[in-house]
Amino acid sequence: MLDTNNELNAFDRDHFFHPSTHMGTHARGESPARIVTGGSGSTIVDRDGRESLDAFAGLYCVNVGYGRQEIAEAIADQARKLPYYHAYVGHGSEPSIQLAKMIVDRAPDHMSRVYFGLSGSDANETNIKLIWYYNNVRGRPEKKKIISRWRGYHGSGVMTGSLTGLKLFHDQFDLPRAPILHTEAPYYFRRPNRDQSEEEFATWCAEKLEEMILEEGPETVAAFIGEPILGTGGIVPPPATYWEKIQAVLKKYDILLVADEVVTGFGRLGSMFGSEHYGMKPDLITIAKGLTSAYTPLSGTIVAKSMWDVLVEGSDTFGSLGHGWTYSAHPLCAAAGVANLELIDKLDLISNVREVGTYFRANLHEAFSNQPHVGEVRGDGLLAAVEFVRDRDDRVFFEAEEKVGPRIAAALAERGVLGRAMPQGDILGFAPPFCLTKAEADRVVEASVDAARSVLG
Repeated sequence: MLDTNNELNAFDRDHFFHPSTHMGTHARGESPARIVTGGSGSTIVDRDGRESLDAFAGLYCVNVGYGRQEIAEAIADQARKLPYYHAYVGHGSEPSIQLAKMIVDRAPDHMSRVYFGLSGSDANETNIKLIWYYNNVRGRPEKKKIISRWRGYHGSGVMTGSLTGLKLFHDQFDLPRAPILHTEAPYYFRRPNRDQSEEEFATWCAEKLEEMILEEGPETVAAFIGEPILGTGGIVPPPATYWEKIQAVLKKYDILLVADEVVTGFGRLGSMFGSEHYGMKPDLITIAKGLTSAYTPLSGTIVAKSMWDVLVEGSDTFGSLGHGWTYSAHPLCAAAGVANLELIDKLDLISNVREVGTYFRANLHEAFSNQPHVGEVRGDGLLAAVEFVRDRDDRVFFEAEEKVGPRIAAALAERGVLGRAMPQGDILGFAPPFCLTKAEADRVVEASVDAARSVLG
């Protein structure tokens, strides 16, 4: 047993390799470290007894909130019965089969099957392989390029990091790799032509996509991947008519659509899936975070029936599908997923997302919209962001070296509320648990305004 926080902190700095962390400053003790020990509802607590309202639900993922004993008990019960068995060669477990049925029941009507993994990254790796396999089955070996978008986030692996369109995940990693391409981000606030309406900007995005497809050759382009609403790239809702126009281009050139719903799946936008929320009809849907509310790691690829039929044809021709993960459909993770989806239904949490999300975003907009260093307040459902700029009227941005966004996020944390400084901009993001109350939403807004004033004056 460790007797003191100091001893645990030393072990942390000496032995623990943290993700997305400045390695040197952490190891040398020059940056703050926090050891989280518990949580309840929308609140976490650390070893020093500090409580914080987690207005980012971990990493957009603790959707039902902390401390849900129903999920903990489901995991424990499953561990006592069957802690693990693989899903290869037709094997399954009761919770994995039940969960697959529950997902398809909740998914858009044209979806058919679920392939399970552990993270959004590995689910998108699965998507890439299925897309390539699909086109091989259809006798189109040259149709393999996948178009993503700048500022999109789709994972941290070699290929999924290539799909991601953020410099932080590319620089010094020799990414992106072929055959991944990137087109324009649907980021209306940062549009190059400020005279464009939202619909005109959406038309321009679709035209740029079509130009890329024609330049590359439609016979070489296999798929387009996008989050229904940009997440890590800035929490940016699509401009009006964007998905309608994008899908028309994809249909014209027989290109598959992948909806990355790692963030939006299972209620984050006030709809069960973001695809339905924005009128998308994807061939593949990526799911993860909200599937278990992060009580266990679990992800999935939901496959449309039209695509599934081609995959079956391929198996009849080529034999067993040569793709699998040791922990696919892990029984403990699946049991957590079943309990999590049941809890979302039982507590009617998606209705709360709609009600409290609308209230939160309206108050956030009212509190920030007239401040001189606020360029935009935006969001949908229980996703929101405030983008800070040097000059709002002329849309002049702060220099990255000023670290305005990270400083505001740090000031917010000092006030007992956790938001997230989003990359490639000075953007404060929010994605609270679905159980957020209006009183808690008020606290987030008040603390955020105070934190911004402390940094910007």
